Amino acid sequence: MANSGLQLLGFALALLGWIATLAATILPQWQMSSYAGDNIIVAVAVYQGLWMTCAWQSTGQIQCKVYDSVLALQASLQATRALMVVSIVLGAVAMGVATMGMKCTRCGSENKVTKARIAMTGGIIFLVSGLASLVACSWYGHQIVTDFYNPLVPVNTKYEFGSAIFIGWAGAALIILGGGLLACSCPGKSGSAYSGRQYPQGKPISKPPSNKEYV
Repeated sequence: MANSGLQLLGFALALLGWIATLAATILPQWQMSSYAGDNIIVAVAVYQGLWMTCAWQSTGQIQCKVYDSVLALQASLQATRALMVVSIVLGAVAMGVATMGMKCTRCGSENKVTKARIAMTGGIIFLVSGLASLVACSWYGHQIVTDFYNPLVPVNTKYEFGSAIFIGWAGAALIILGGGLLACSCPGKSGSAYSGRQYPQGKPISKPPSNKEYV
């Protein structure tokens, strides 16, 4: 059986990673305007996210605009949005499943082996959620690097990594780490094989005859 402290640690790490993934999905700072080249505009900084694009002026004013058309977006952006949403949904499902399987909770089955298997299932779902977020952030980052080194892309339209993509990577790592700890809750074969086995009842031992019976 896994230690309950290990389960709590894994659940806490996965929860922090899920919150970071949710924040990264909402934030618009996935990529920011690059200052490479001779023609530099430092008065306005442009940020692009999964749902909107924002312009930050040196005076402190921020203007954001939601993308008008979903079909007009790049395929990489649409895939990243879908993967991040799937990661968030799977993370929410994993939290509910893992809560029922943890030792410190009383919901779900009272059997220790069954609760350990439920916690292991929640950990596996967390792993899938973290992998989806990791693939989404890595795919988006690869697109940023490809466009940056593409000589056909104008210098004033090139972008660099924003803070949100780093938050997404960190959140994915925490979810995978927490899910791995929860997945270690799988009961061993020795504990599950002998937990419910019933042994035949032994026959009562008869008493030896006493000397009085022969008198």
